[in-house]
Amino acid sequence: MSGRGHEEGLKDLTLLGNQNTKYAFEYAPEVLEAVDNLHSNRDYFVKFNCPEFTSLCPLTNQPDFATMYISYIPDKKIVESKSLKLYLFSFRNHGDFHEDCVNIIMNDLIKLLDPRYIEVWGKFTPRGGISIDPWCNYGRPGTKYEEMANYRLMNHDLNPEKIDNR
Repeated sequence: MSGRGHEEGLKDLTLLGNQNTKYAFEYAPEVLEAVDNLHSNRDYFVKFNCPEFTSLCPLTNQPDFATMYISYIPDKKIVESKSLKLYLFSFRNHGDFHEDCVNIIMNDLIKLLDPRYIEVWGKFTPRGGISIDPWCNYGRPGTKYEEMANYRLMNHDLNPEKIDNR
């Protein structure tokens, strides 16, 4: 067999290939879509680097810019990438702190996918002379992924970045 067919989750997608895509200008978790993971018999990472993430400061409404890194080990579902792009775009006019944004993204993806493991890292550009880079993760409770999450959380910053990486 070559390629994925409609019987493997493609029939449920509404955004991919749609030329009339509507962009949400307010936070819109409902645009997220998932498809079946055809390789749920093994562990593997899916990684997204999203260098054009924007949100707003909840107090001043000034824009905040970040590269959002999302990595997860799927179980039964994987996120469809166009829906993820539209979802992240929906933060454009959303007012929240950096720490809230990464946790909201992680929570929405957990709800959609029920992954074995996930981590979300926002590398925000400096504003006012300081950058904020929140990182959060989750491992399915009672599994080796919970242990992995604890280990990665405790060791995620053992090799601090240099200032020349921005």
